[in-house]
Amino acid sequence: MNERNVLGGALELCGTDPVTGFYRDGTCTVGPQDVGLHAVCAVMTEEFLAHQRSVGNDLSTARPEWGFPGLVPGDRWCVVAVRWLQAYDAGVAAPVVLAATSERALDVVPLDVLRAHSVDVPPDLSELD
Repeated sequence: MNERNVLGGALELCGTDPVTGFYRDGTCTVGPQDVGLHAVCAVMTEEFLAHQRSVGNDLSTARPEWGFPGLVPGDRWCVVAVRWLQAYDAGVAAPVVLAATSERALDVVPLDVLRAHSVDVPPDLSELD
């Protein structure tokens, strides 16, 4: 798929450790099977994870039957756009990697809101040392 990101460029990799994306290809590609719209490449924070758990979306607990490893702060993960917006409304939005966020996220979240929470995080966090 030649999916675009919210900035209009080619959709970049969101995360491979753990491997993210509805299609588990490392990208936030949205296709016809992804009715949840896993379009926002977010960097997990404790606050975001706790909020999601409190509203019934436990992202911390592994669910092997769904190929879901359970997330920890610092993980990059393609989250459902409505769930990210829900966290934003609650004041606990996770940082967003714009180049890895599908343009389909704009169906739900305005670009200025995503930009206000953008962060440039390299795929290999050891590059920050």
